[in-house]
Amino acid sequence: MVSAGLKIETKDIASLALANGYEYAALAAVNQVEGSGIGFSKDTGKIIIQFEPLWFKRKFEDWRNHAQNHVWVNNGVSNQTTEWKAFNDAFAIDANAAMESTSIGMMQVMGFHYKTLGFDTVGAMWDHAKISEANQLEQGIRFIKSIPKLDRALKVKDWSTFAYYYNGSGYKALAVKLKQPAYDVRLATAYKQF
Repeated sequence: MVSAGLKIETKDIASLALANGYEYAALAAVNQVEGSGIGFSKDTGKIIIQFEPLWFKRKFEDWRNHAQNHVWVNNGVSNQTTEWKAFNDAFAIDANAAMESTSIGMMQVMGFHYKTLGFDTVGAMWDHAKISEANQLEQGIRFIKSIPKLDRALKVKDWSTFAYYYNGSGYKALAVKLKQPAYDVRLATAYKQF
C-alpha cells in the first residue's frame, strides 16, 4: 500500500520493490542516487523538472520563429526557479512539446516516454507525477521495466549496466566533468548503505 501524502516513505519504496521483483536496498539506492530522494522543490513547491531545450527544438518544429524572443538553456535541476521559467516560456508556445521535452520528478523520466509508461497523453503522465513522490518512483520503475537489460541490471545489481542504460554511455565522462564519483559507483555505495 502506497502512502497518500506527497513525500515518499520507506514503506512505499518497500512496497514498490516487492511488487516489481526488486530488492528493497537496490530500489532505495536508485531512488536516492537518481533523484536524491526528492521529487518536489523546497523553493517552488512544484515537481522537480529539467527542461531540455534541444529536445524542445526537436519536438516543436517551428521553434526558430520563436527563438529570438526566448532564451532556453540547460540550467540543471539545482535552480528550479530558472527551470520553471524556461519551461513555462516553452509551454506557452507549445504545451505538449514542452512537457515531452522535460524530465520530471525524482526519477527524471523524460515526458516523451509517456506512451511507454502507459499514459494516453503526456499531460496525464505529468498529472500522475504531481500527486506524489511514490508515483514518481513508480514512473521510474515503469521506465526501467520497458528496457529488459535495465530491468535485469537492477535485479542483479549490475550497476555499470544500469548506469549505461539509465543515463547513457557518457555517464563516466560526465562524472569526471562534474568531479564526482561515477553514477555506477554512487549506486553501489548507496546500495551498501541500505
